[in-house]
Amino acid sequence: MKPIFLLMIIVGILLLLCLLTAYICFRMAFYVTIKERKRDRSFEIPPGKIYEPYRELMLGWMREVRAMPHEDVYIRSCDGLTLHGQFFEYAPGAPIELMLHGYRGTAERDLCGGVQRAFALGRSALIVDQRAAGKSGGQVITFGIKESRDCRAWVDFMIGHFGPNVRIILTGISMGAATVMITAGNPLPANVIGVLADCGFSTARDIIKKEIRRKKLPADVLYPFVRMGAILFGGFDPDETSALEAMKTCRLPIIFFHGDRDKFVPCEMSKVCYEACKSKKHLHLVPGAGHGLAFPADQDTYIRELREFFGPDASAKEN
Repeated sequence: MKPIFLLMIIVGILLLLCLLTAYICFRMAFYVTIKERKRDRSFEIPPGKIYEPYRELMLGWMREVRAMPHEDVYIRSCDGLTLHGQFFEYAPGAPIELMLHGYRGTAERDLCGGVQRAFALGRSALIVDQRAAGKSGGQVITFGIKESRDCRAWVDFMIGHFGPNVRIILTGISMGAATVMITAGNPLPANVIGVLADCGFSTARDIIKKEIRRKKLPADVLYPFVRMGAILFGGFDPDETSALEAMKTCRLPIIFFHGDRDKFVPCEMSKVCYEACKSKKHLHLVPGAGHGLAFPADQDTYIRELREFFGPDASAKEN
């Protein structure tokens, strides 16, 4: 066999190995299987021991939300997916929190306590299943890249559905927080009056590399394959933008919450986003709270911080 043919075979094998590695990384990080989509998630709380002390509280919130009157709403994403949300009205004309859940979560699981919190502040709530979750379409999670475009589509829907005077607060937890931060870095209608970002990650690159290292694998070696998989098989680039970059151009008031015992998304990620933000801002760290548990761990302080930060314009008007 001539050396040139041998070289071509070796190069071909290496390319196939690169593509296979990229595909495996894509499936592990971004893809949601049909089996996972069809899994019964009735009264499911996030996995992990840190959630056990709050199990009954969370299940109680879910039961309350299921019993509350609501309107199911649907929109179409810019790439043709059907997206689902549930609207819970506190009072006609009240500000509305547009709430986005976290990575591989659902609106009901991650945001049910948010509905009760919004009502306590005199606000309505629109909780949405992000793409590849709940009753929304799709099978690819994009770590806030395409989700931020969906968020903007929801804003446009709300203005059309609830009227030109609707007041909107973008709210997200975990990946949902990163999503609303990315959205807030772009020009938005004046109807959007603020942002609540709870335990959001700073960049997709940083959170993915952090998880790779947690598995005791070489993050610097594997991340390029993760990115390649996203681009080739998911149709997006996780490095296209980030919450951290968006904070540099955000002009909306934004309040950050984070548990200081968060082992999934380190609270330092909220700190760097807070430092980068040029608009009105506030950061509140909840002592002893794990990932996504800032509100359950200290509900009174959470509500007080929100009320003081946004003021009376972000609550229902008194008659």
